[in-house]
Amino acid sequence: MARLHDAPFAPEELEFLRPSSAESAGECALRRHVEDQRAYYEWAHGERRIPVLEAAFAALEDLWPDDPGPDVVSWGDARIGNVIYREFRPVAVLDWEMASLGPREIDLGWMIFLHRFFQDLTEGLGLPGLPGFMRRADVCAQYRSLTGHEPRHMRFYELYAALRHGIIMARVWQRRIHFGEQPMPDDPDDLVMHRATIEAMLDGSYWRR
Repeated sequence: MARLHDAPFAPEELEFLRPSSAESAGECALRRHVEDQRAYYEWAHGERRIPVLEAAFAALEDLWPDDPGPDVVSWGDARIGNVIYREFRPVAVLDWEMASLGPREIDLGWMIFLHRFFQDLTEGLGLPGLPGFMRRADVCAQYRSLTGHEPRHMRFYELYAALRHGIIMARVWQRRIHFGEQPMPDDPDDLVMHRATIEAMLDGSYWRR
């Protein structure tokens, strides 16, 4: 990830990653990124709205970074499960369908949150998982040592990762319901597999763990 973010691409090589909608013209890359996610939410869940996700969108505005920093190539689905290794050395990364331009912390927040998501699932099954792995402080310190960049506003970016993943998971749940694999829940927030995590982020208790 650090090497990708520091790759010396010429600006014209990256134009295809910028959103093309007229509404986003002139806006910073982070704002365009969030508005694209909002549009995806409206497309996926506009007919049955999900309050916990809408509360997360509102909370992002309160946490919005005062200076998001320079834009880099954002991998998008930045997680260890999308890395190919030869022995113990990463040699390739997969899943580029969410690639875009944006602050470095978009990928950092996603990687940290996705490990925590799977760690919580593992503990819920009564297994230990890897509780000391991919902790925010460790990930940010290692990234800083590799790039010289100090990760900032990580609460914003971890909440944003949880929100993005929530939109996706709720869409997956709706597909399962459509094909009769599970019933529609009475509470639309239950479409979000990790609603408790987002709620803990919103009330502040997540950050004290």
